[in-house]
Amino acid sequence: MPNKESAKKRIRQDAKKRARNRWRKGIIKDGIKSFMNAIAQKDVPAAEAAFKDVQKQLDRISTTSTMHKNKAARSKSRLSRRLRDLKAAG
Repeated sequence: MPNKESAKKRIRQDAKKRARNRWRKGIIKDGIKSFMNAIAQKDVPAAEAAFKDVQKQLDRISTTSTMHKNKAARSKSRLSRRLRDLKAAG
């Protein structure tokens, strides 16, 4: 249990930051899940729409301290490769 006011404040700030980061990561995971479902169903238009949404969210979240910009770029690259492969197969 913290004794100093600054330590108590740091705990409050960390809790807010943790909740915000978990919310942002959840948005990314939900978007990727919908993209992967569209890929599994071989639905090109739905996959393109989901990819556009995920890409937008990754770009937005990578500007914060929640996610590094290189991780976002790597994720976008991997997802775009899956979309490209789906288009080539169909």
